Amino acid sequence: MYTQRASRLAGAVLWTNTPAGGGAGRILPDGCMDLLWNDGRLLVAGPDTHAYLTEGEPSSWAGIRFHPGTAPALLGVPAHELRDRRVALADLWPASEVRRLTARVNRATDPASGLEEVALACASDAGPPDPLLRQVVAALDAGRPVAATADELGIGARQLHRRSLSAFGYGPKTLARVLRMQRALALARAGVPLAETAARAGFADQAHLARDVKELAGVPVRALLGGR
Repeated sequence: MYTQRASRLAGAVLWTNTPAGGGAGRILPDGCMDLLWNDGRLLVAGPDTHAYLTEGEPSSWAGIRFHPGTAPALLGVPAHELRDRRVALADLWPASEVRRLTARVNRATDPASGLEEVALACASDAGPPDPLLRQVVAALDAGRPVAATADELGIGARQLHRRSLSAFGYGPKTLARVLRMQRALALARAGVPLAETAARAGFADQAHLARDVKELAGVPVRALLGGR
């Protein structure tokens, strides 16, 4: 069963997932990075450019999903180095520190709360997030073109691309596509017809929506919607 709740860390979400059975799972790109707990281990999920497939025996998971662009400053690793990857936290931080933090999370009332405490401590050490990154996410999520977003922020397209690689793991055009897909899926899951969903989410038409979702998610949009 999957559950989630808002975190005390601004923009972050705490979640837990204990699958009822084995088999493959599909995690869709969302522009985010996660700090994960899995049966007593700490890992980091990098930003995805396509659906990440999981399979095997069921196990307990918990995570804190960071707002797009905020995790690299907290973890001390550029996002593009973790793109489409799941890595042990011990591969990124000193082993002794990871052992201490793992024990702290394992002692917590629940792993998600333990991860939240770790993230809050990292945020305190790292300082406030770069406000420009939130402006980038807000503009692209509102459907603003990449070139117009760069001009409005006064940083130039090339600089926006470089900063996006470090913060989001990929360029602003890919981030815009991921956010657009997430907007479309939210509308469709709320019962909005696909043709209207495509128009409201910023696609050229329903066929454009179908192609983009298939490329990013790996399955047709109706499969994600349970056949609706």
